[in-house]
Amino acid sequence: RGREREEICIQMLSVQPDTKPKGCAGCNRKIKDRYLLKALDKYWHEDCLKCACCDCRLGEVGSTLYTKANLILCRRDYLRLFGVTGNCAACSKLIPAFEMVMRAKENVYHLDCFACQLCNQRFCVGDKFFLKNNMILCQTDYEEGLMKEGYAPQVR
Repeated sequence: RGREREEICIQMLSVQPDTKPKGCAGCNRKIKDRYLLKALDKYWHEDCLKCACCDCRLGEVGSTLYTKANLILCRRDYLRLFGVTGNCAACSKLIPAFEMVMRAKENVYHLDCFACQLCNQRFCVGDKFFLKNNMILCQTDYEEGLMKEGYAPQVR
């Protein structure tokens, strides 16, 4: 059996004044607004295309919606309900499917846990980090470890 597509693009279209008004899939009334949304091969008022869980207007939160089990959902609720969860490689606590994470090879981390596991220095965008023996290390701790092992890094 083919897998149904769960992520759907939302298009915002201008309503042309000389065209016959389209019917809204949400409320069944004619769309007389300046703009309409097209998703799931149907047309919607901007107010009618909403997440079934949190009621947010999907045209405002992004250009995609998610559908599963006859529900129309925003990304956060889709992941909360159907996403895969896992455990943080640093603290071993559960990471909810909707939470932002950091990855290093096959390891996944909470944003707050993505720090050197020896000195606890948090990494900023662009910082170098090293993965050694499944531990995240800052450059200083990594190089100190190499020196203890007898491998001095080459300085150029």
